Amino acid sequence: MPQAKPSFEPEPLEGAEPLRFPLRVAAIDVGSNAFRFVAAEFSTPDRYVELSAERVPVRLGRSAFLTGELSPSAIDKTIAGFRRFRREIDRLGIDHVRAVATSAVRESRNGADLVRRVENETGLPLHLISGTEEARLVWMSVKQRIDFGDSKWMLVDLGGGSVEISLVDRSGIMWSESHRMGSVRLLEELTSADDAPAHFANLLAEYAATLRIPHASKHWTPVELIATGGNIEELARLAGQSRADDVRGITRAQLGMAIEEFSRLSYSQRIGRLGLREDRADVILPAAIVYDRVAELAGAECILVPGVGVKEGVLLDLVDELTSGAGFGRLERIVRDGALTLGRRYLFDEDHGRHVASLAVSLFDQLAELHGLAPRDRRILLAGAMLHDIGQHISYAKHHKHSLYLILHSEIPGIAPDELPLVALVARYHRRAEPRESHFLFRDMDSEDRLRVEKLAALLRIADSLDREHLQRVHSIDARVREHRLELRLERKGRLLLEQWALRKKGKLFARIFGLDPYVTFDLAGSA
Repeated sequence: MPQAKPSFEPEPLEGAEPLRFPLRVAAIDVGSNAFRFVAAEFSTPDRYVELSAERVPVRLGRSAFLTGELSPSAIDKTIAGFRRFRREIDRLGIDHVRAVATSAVRESRNGADLVRRVENETGLPLHLISGTEEARLVWMSVKQRIDFGDSKWMLVDLGGGSVEISLVDRSGIMWSESHRMGSVRLLEELTSADDAPAHFANLLAEYAATLRIPHASKHWTPVELIATGGNIEELARLAGQSRADDVRGITRAQLGMAIEEFSRLSYSQRIGRLGLREDRADVILPAAIVYDRVAELAGAECILVPGVGVKEGVLLDLVDELTSGAGFGRLERIVRDGALTLGRRYLFDEDHGRHVASLAVSLFDQLAELHGLAPRDRRILLAGAMLHDIGQHISYAKHHKHSLYLILHSEIPGIAPDELPLVALVARYHRRAEPRESHFLFRDMDSEDRLRVEKLAALLRIADSLDREHLQRVHSIDARVREHRLELRLERKGRLLLEQWALRKKGKLFARIFGLDPYVTFDLAGSA
């Protein structure tokens, strides 16, 4: 029997009517060291009371990171936990639940088995989310606890399998990277039976020292460091620090003293003397060393600990979806913000990317009857148009091919993994050669996906040609089909001679696919 294909991003409740408050929802976060359940009743989009919460210490990452598979016993324990959560969900009368899983399940060869069993045996869909999506959910939860003001902040979320480091402000994530340096992963990959705690700490420190953050980024001006995850909450508790509104703090000096103490104590001593849980006592040292390394890179002497994480972000995101109508606009905002985050990582021309994306989706909407594509294709075009030039971070020469590579090996919230090749190809075909059967990725697609790529790339080429000088001179497009031509009526500033020259070259793909020659006839500011 074929394995069920896991879902990587929760699907929006498209077409659903917005719900009203009060609203009861639940979230489940399946991590690498444990999984957590929380149920809450919301009175407003960002105010809620917790109804029930539970943490189940199942270390899925133990076998996942060593063998590449989840162990049968860990899967059985996870199913047992989900059954218990289901009973609690039914007792509380909750109809809206979202369960997500992170790196341990995402990376395991048999992760689909767990996904299928959870849904078959409990009726709860389990969605695999990317590191980028984890960062977005954590940002959503943290901004409810900490006033970002007008400043930029560094946000680090350390789980059992990965660490997500982001530069954020109150409007969203400006830059983000996910690293395979989680506490459980480090413990399983680096420890050995005869390691003394001090020797293990030195090995961890050397490994963590390989972590890098690109200081050259023009966005790099954080003022403080925010950390999330169970380990930093425990470290803050041990340090005895507190702040108002449930936000604790721990200084880097206190973190250093904690690392020294953990390095002297055995596993059993950490449990007996410090009161740590059994599943926390071994991973807290790797976690502390990673947090210390990030603080060093950020130049931060104090770490704020808001006490929230992925599960709270899932709650907030689910409520936003349920109460906003959950239409395509919300998912497109997620895609747009994710594409911006990825583009900023590679220092792209943001004004150009935003403008070309705006022109491209305008053409998509106006020519809907002509191209016959689906709403999800609009999101693919949005991402591909926004990111079409990111390959210039590597080199201007052949940058369209570099863009394909960078997108293909990245993550964009709202874009499923099987859609990333389409985004990458749309971006790749914004210039130079038209799609050919021999081209990488394109050759592996069926005829339906090939046609999708060609249609979207044709729209992108027109949009890109109309910002040829990256000066945003074309303010808007009015596109109309006139016999065998596509008339483009532009609101613009300037004569657009170079843009019209570029359109004659790049419009050939559109003419071949749709049988219409695109041309500028006149614009709202006068004769072209």
